[in-house]
Amino acid sequence: MLERETAPVTTGRPATDEVFQVEEHGIDPIPDAERHGGAKDVFWLWFGSNLTFTYVINGALAVAFGLSFWQATAVVVLGGLSFLVIGAAGLSGVRTGTATLVISRAAFGRRGNWPAGLLNWIVSIGYTIVNTVVGTLALEAFFTDLGWNGGHAARALALAVTLALTFAVAFWGHATVQFAERWMAYVLAAGFAALLALVLPGADTSAPAAAPGASGWSLAFVVMLAGPFSYLPMPADYTRYLPRTTSLGSLTWSGALGGFVSSVALGVAGVAAATQADMTDAVAGTEGLLPGWFQPLFLALVLGGSVTNSIITLYSSSLNLQVLGIPWSRARALVISAAVTAAGSLGALFLADFTTSLLSFLSLLIIVFAPWGGVFLADMVLRRCTYDSAALHAETGGAYGYRSGWHPAGMTALLAGLLFSALTCDSELWTGPLVAPLGGADLTLLGAVVSALVYVLLARRTVAPIQ
Repeated sequence: MLERETAPVTTGRPATDEVFQVEEHGIDPIPDAERHGGAKDVFWLWFGSNLTFTYVINGALAVAFGLSFWQATAVVVLGGLSFLVIGAAGLSGVRTGTATLVISRAAFGRRGNWPAGLLNWIVSIGYTIVNTVVGTLALEAFFTDLGWNGGHAARALALAVTLALTFAVAFWGHATVQFAERWMAYVLAAGFAALLALVLPGADTSAPAAAPGASGWSLAFVVMLAGPFSYLPMPADYTRYLPRTTSLGSLTWSGALGGFVSSVALGVAGVAAATQADMTDAVAGTEGLLPGWFQPLFLALVLGGSVTNSIITLYSSSLNLQVLGIPWSRARALVISAAVTAAGSLGALFLADFTTSLLSFLSLLIIVFAPWGGVFLADMVLRRCTYDSAALHAETGGAYGYRSGWHPAGMTALLAGLLFSALTCDSELWTGPLVAPLGGADLTLLGAVVSALVYVLLARRTVAPIQ
């Protein structure tokens, strides 16, 4: 039986979704009687989780690619507008009461969704590692300012503290994640506003000696959009508890405003800092521009922002593992993601050059997220965000059984987008054969357009809204 938008709802917080209690639900549909909250919760989620120093680094990278202050700022603003898509994608969670990577079975089929789900899990863990490392380096620098140059021991302790803060909130689950993001946002917003006020006045707004060229522009867009694109497998994870009466407009604008304000403010701070200092080590470079009294607070901001972002990626990764078939509760599955995050962070901190690894990672992850997002969003539009909720969770058959669990249109479109992105990607780890003929331009982002167009052409006659 299909779920209807007119089903009864409640607004009181249910016992299964209480702050500082382990959430009972995973990817199973949230019953109507347990729906609660409103679109404002989505604002605080995306606002708080994007108050992360990663955007400062991204803004600095745009300048490193040869863009001027104003050019890089324009890229930051355009990147922030992509949160309109993230906000709108949350409607699928309201309609179905389940996670994004369950809903994507409609586009790829139950089995076809598995490889894409695995890739998305790998990349989400990668982003958690990036933020964990940034927070760890900030806490290590704080130890140094206190007079403890503990070397590897100090770094290991900083990593343990950062992981513990992230894991505790994500383990408790949805209500605690929402609570933590909101209250941490109050503190982080005030601190990062002060950072922007201290860094922005000294920015060099003059034009660069040479034009950035196609390569510089395209790489700046790829890095700036990598963050928002990485959220595409997540929006429904945080809207699945909202009442069915929550509107598309309120979700879209609340999510978009939250992500836009924080990502743009911090991106501009990174752009301003990069015009004044060497940002090879972005934490040290930014810290050197600040007065001595603010430096300890700055390091605390970096740590706090890293934790707020890691919380949502780690939480979603546990739902992702359930989608992949791990027969554990969400809380137990989270332990797997936390362990892999810890191992990856150890490697990034002790075995590899972090700046190079970050740039390579951000350049490559869009190969996965752009085509996947193109298919998922195209499918959502074709269906007008209506789904057979029971069929999404069916083991076999049903509306999304397709051919032995594989949706040919979805898989073909995904492969087409992946191929295009791989051919046009320019990164430290991989340079596509079409990059040189294109004058050095990185067109990876257009993989989303390619996959969406292919999907619409193949599925427009078979995929339709549920009446």
